[in-house]
Parts: sequence; structure tokens; C-alpha cells
Amino acid sequence: MATPIHLYARFCNRNYLFFSSFVDFSLCLLPQKTSKRVHFARSFIREVVGFAPYDKRITELLKVGKDKRALKVAKRKLGTHKRAKTKREEMSSVRKMRAAGDGREKK
Repeated sequence: MATPIHLYARFCNRNYLFFSSFVDFSLCLLPQKTSKRVHFARSFIREVVGFAPYDKRITELLKVGKDKRALKVAKRKLGTHKRAKTKREEMSSVRKMRAAGDGREKK
């Protein structure tokens, strides 16, 4: 057995220590693509359960045109700026889809 050069704690699973000369942490930090099954389950749950109250508030703020205030509300609820930005984009896309869908469904 070769002698280990360094001892690293892997970023994805911090409980597991292993011997290696180099660990590529960037692979752990990349966003993973969701599978079809997970995407279907999340969309189904969202359709049945609906939106949280803070999601509805963010949607209302976006409707009025207060994007910055919507970002602040999302950041306060979610904790980080990055999560808040993604939530704001998600809510704006949902709002656009609803606006496009309302014109088709009305008879």
C-alpha cells in the first residue's frame, strides 16, 4: 500500500476521511440536475398544496413592481441572498405563466 500524501476531509460528506493527494471540491459544489421523477413529484406537490404565505406576498410585490422589496422579503425568510434571488425568479416565472394561462382558459 502506498503511503498517503495528505489527509483531506471531503466537502460533500464531511464525516468520511480519506487519503488522497488532491480532491476536486468543485464537483461537489456544482448544482445537480433533478431527475424526471423528482421534478414530477415536486410539481405535483406544488399543484396540490399551493404556495406558502410568503410566496404569495412575494408574488403580490412583484405584481406591484417592487422587485427589491420582494428580494428583501425572500432573503429574510430563506436566509441567503442566492436562495432569495432564485425564489424571486421562480415566483416571477410562475406569475408570467399564470398571466399567459388566464387568457387561454377564459371562454
